[in-house]
Amino acid sequence: MLQKYTKEFRYNLSLSFPVILGMLGHSFVQFADNIMVGQLGTAELAAVSLGNSFVFIAMSLGIGFSTAITPLVAEADGAGNVGDGKSALKHGLLLCTVLGFSLFGIILLAKPLMYLMKQPPEVVELAMPYLDLVAFSLVPLIVFQAFKQFSEGLSQTKYPMYATVIANFVNILLNYLLIFGSWGFPKMGIVGAAVGTLVSRIIMVIFLWVLLKNKKKFHDYVTGFNFRKIEKKVMKKIIDLGFPSALQMFFEVAIFTAAVWVSGVLGKNSQAANQIALNLSSMTFMVGMGLGVAAMIRVGNQKGLTDFKELRRIAQSIFLLTLILEVIFAVCFVVLNDFLPTIYLDLGDATNFGDNTEVIKIAAELILVAAVFQISDGLQVVVLGALRGLQDVKIPTIITFIAYWVIGFPISFYLGLYTPLESTGIWIGLLAGLTASALMLYIRFNYLTKKLIAQKLLQEID
Repeated sequence: MLQKYTKEFRYNLSLSFPVILGMLGHSFVQFADNIMVGQLGTAELAAVSLGNSFVFIAMSLGIGFSTAITPLVAEADGAGNVGDGKSALKHGLLLCTVLGFSLFGIILLAKPLMYLMKQPPEVVELAMPYLDLVAFSLVPLIVFQAFKQFSEGLSQTKYPMYATVIANFVNILLNYLLIFGSWGFPKMGIVGAAVGTLVSRIIMVIFLWVLLKNKKKFHDYVTGFNFRKIEKKVMKKIIDLGFPSALQMFFEVAIFTAAVWVSGVLGKNSQAANQIALNLSSMTFMVGMGLGVAAMIRVGNQKGLTDFKELRRIAQSIFLLTLILEVIFAVCFVVLNDFLPTIYLDLGDATNFGDNTEVIKIAAELILVAAVFQISDGLQVVVLGALRGLQDVKIPTIITFIAYWVIGFPISFYLGLYTPLESTGIWIGLLAGLTASALMLYIRFNYLTKKLIAQKLLQEID
């Protein structure tokens, strides 16, 4: 019985592994950023957390929107239609570029909100110049996403990984040089981290485009675009898929961002501890994200072939694999919860010893909650990927809103600010929202696939 699911594990892992590595690369850069910035002090670490909270909200919309390209390309690939695949990339690229510049402008307009959010004044002052550069880096990032989602739609997940690895290497090197002023470079503090992020993202998009252009299989797809010829039907299809997908990611990222802001009300140490726990859990979440991409590709292919029984079996094999891996990560978090926060802060720093000790204590408690919630988080993102592969996005958008903002956030807000649980209470609310999302999305997937199988059976009988 189990073998019909476990036999898919090897291919699912081979498909998702480059995506996971690429995403882990992004998280590792944030991990390295946080360690380097953490050496400057807890105020600087909290400032990066606050600045990134604005960028992550905008980034979630851009990345979420770009995911519309993958199922369209995967379906075209499954049906053997090259023209539709190129059209999806061309129109998606145009929309992603416009969206990138729009989100940059919105963040600039939203900057004054920092002063109204009851955040520590020293943290806001440090975050302002950092935010300008990181916000502009959204433009190349979202253009990169368009090429990445296209490549993944053709089941070629390794090329975006190569681009990400190169960019991550550049980012970490520039951060080291510019944050601390090493090897004769100017000492720019957290602004140096922002410069590293911007430059690496520009390199990332250029590298991926050149790589795809020079591969015979992709050359005709990624060259010779005629942007004067725009088809409203294709634009509408991408927007109809992309906008709800953007909202789904926005609702999830926004609740984590709200957790950063609520923890900021509790003080800079709570905010810094929240950043540590978020960074650690985001790295294990990337495994779920990678498997979610595999689910989206494989479900999209089977949709193109209209083989819904196989579609359901393949998707469920990915759900099972995700559950096993996330349980392993949860055990690691429980065993290492006291040690992991010490990686981020300098306990030998006598000046900040009191703050650093408090941050480590709070973060260790949060990691215990994160151990449980990442199981729900991994499962919900993989089921969401399968639903995107089915091009079912409207109902899942409603589900994610209810899970995070009707269930999760009110619990976070109340337990965080009005009970002694404080930061731990915030994370209990996150756990409730993610678990509700995973359960409701799976119910939706189960209903939809059974319905599609029944409809196909009726057609065959007729």
